[in-house]
Amino acid sequence: MTTTPARPDQEERLQAAFDATIARHDRIEPRDWMPDPYRRTLVRQIAQHAHSEIIGMQPEGNWIGRAPSLRRKAILLAKVQDEAGHGLYLYAACETLGVSRAELTELLLTGRQKYSSIFNYPTLSYADVGTIGWLVDGAAICNQVPLCRTSYGPYGRAMIRICKEESFHQRQGYELLMTMMRGTSEQRAMVQESVDRFWWPALMMFGPPDTQSPNSERSMAWGIKRNSNDELRQKFVDMTVPQAEALGVTLPDPGLRWNEERGHHDFGEPDWAELAAVIRGDGPCNAQRLAHRRAAHEDGAWVREAATAFAERSAQDRTEAAAPTTTGEGGR
Repeated sequence: MTTTPARPDQEERLQAAFDATIARHDRIEPRDWMPDPYRRTLVRQIAQHAHSEIIGMQPEGNWIGRAPSLRRKAILLAKVQDEAGHGLYLYAACETLGVSRAELTELLLTGRQKYSSIFNYPTLSYADVGTIGWLVDGAAICNQVPLCRTSYGPYGRAMIRICKEESFHQRQGYELLMTMMRGTSEQRAMVQESVDRFWWPALMMFGPPDTQSPNSERSMAWGIKRNSNDELRQKFVDMTVPQAEALGVTLPDPGLRWNEERGHHDFGEPDWAELAAVIRGDGPCNAQRLAHRRAAHEDGAWVREAATAFAERSAQDRTEAAAPTTTGEGGR
């Protein structure tokens, strides 16, 4: 999106109007003036969110063909389709900031934009489908519900529908795990092993500690984020502990206990070195996830070319149909 540079006096008034809108907790819309750092921060955050939805289709998509029943296959297929839709909503929101979907895809495929660290872990058993629904989507809900009130209008409106669907996904995952916990001893062991693997990566989904997060403070000042990483992580732990007790699984943290004085659960420290490694691209599945996405992008080139050609032809047909007709000399 190109804008005509404002004169210093104009920019001062525009900045004041922007600051007043943020202070009132009102929405910034695409046609409104906004400072470049605000725009860049939004592009980074919304794009990372969109990429996460698209890459996040892979771990569970891995189990569509191996789901144990037609019902479970249909549930999983519907969920993966939902994630594709979430990516579409978010890419569309990001395009209102003047960056094209093609540009965003290129940034993802070349590693210049990131996606959520959680999707760089493998799904080793069918129980992981339920654990992702319960823990990963549960963490996503904690993180994303406040984004319904984010200061940028298109992002907040996209999040309303996304959060409704993520909430349903979380309940689906929990129902699957509850069914398995009522099954055989082997199924119960499978659930516990899955929870053991995903608990700490789920806690790391909220990002590094507030003291090590370079973007949180500014994003919160602008109203893009409404809560800090540590606040959201604490909320997730407090929400999940009673769910784990009802499910009958043990969360793999010996330091997890209720703190009466704080009114919250105390919990152990995630391995931040592991998070940093995954973000750098050294996680268990980083290379696999991006290679799969690149291959899918290349395989879909003919679809994009056909859609572009169809759009161009349709536009040409509309132009020709709207052109005035001429008649020969003396014609009526």
